[in-house]
Amino acid sequence: MKLIEAKEKDIPLIQNLARRSWESAYVGIISNEQINYMLNEMYSHDEISKHLENPNYHYYLIFDENNESFEGFIGYEHAYEEETTKLHRIYLVPESKGKGFGKGALDFLKTKLSESNDKRIILNVNKDNNAKKFYESQDFKVYNELVLDIGNGFVMDDYQMEYIIHFDLT
Repeated sequence: MKLIEAKEKDIPLIQNLARRSWESAYVGIISNEQINYMLNEMYSHDEISKHLENPNYHYYLIFDENNESFEGFIGYEHAYEEETTKLHRIYLVPESKGKGFGKGALDFLKTKLSESNDKRIILNVNKDNNAKKFYESQDFKVYNELVLDIGNGFVMDDYQMEYIIHFDLT
C-alpha cells in the first residue's frame, strides 16, 4: 500500500472512488436521494478544489501496489480546532475493505500529526455505519453525538469520535 498526495488532476478519481464507496457504505442507512445530494455537495469539483487550496487540508489516494489500483482516499485537516486534526473523509471501495487499507491510512494519519502541533484526531461517523466498530478497534472513542442539518431536508446523525495521541516520553 502506498499513499499518494492528491492534486487537482485527481479530483475526478476522488469523485469516482467516493461514489463507489458511498453507494455501498450508505445503502440502507440513508436514502439514495441523500447519498446523491451529499456526493454532489461534498464532492463537487469546486468543493474539493477549495480543500486542495487550503494548506492545512490534505488528500491522499490509497494505492494498492500489488494490484496497481486505487482503493480509496483519505482527507484530513490539521489545526481544525486547537491541537486537533479532523479526519473529514476516509473511504474505500467495497472490494478493498478488510484488507488493511483503512488501518494503514489511519496509521499514516497518526504519523502525519508530527507535521503539526496537533495531539488529537476527531471524526464524525454515522450512528448506523459499521465503520464505528473499525474506529473503536483503532482506539477512537465516542465523545459526543451530533445531528446536523445539511440542507435540502437532510440531516447527518453522527457520533463524534476522537483519538488522543500518546507520546512516548522514554
